[in-house]
Amino acid sequence: MLVLSRKEGESVRVGKDIWVTVLEIRGNKIRLGIEAPDDQQIARGELAERWTIAEDPQAAEGDAAGALSLPEPLDVAEFV
Repeated sequence: MLVLSRKEGESVRVGKDIWVTVLEIRGNKIRLGIEAPDDQQIARGELAERWTIAEDPQAAEGDAAGALSLPEPLDVAEFV
């Protein structure tokens, strides 16, 4: 995973034609603007997971090739 720091108004380019811009930082929330071609689907992580399951119910079980795979949450107690 690439981790970058950006200030308000700064952008990151992904591939040839996708731009992610930090529009606003307010407290612990960040507003992002995403410019991408119309043929690219863009969704929050939790919605993308629902899309994958709706398109292929087996994806919920991890059986579908190419299904969205989210990491398991860490148990912070293991690191204390």
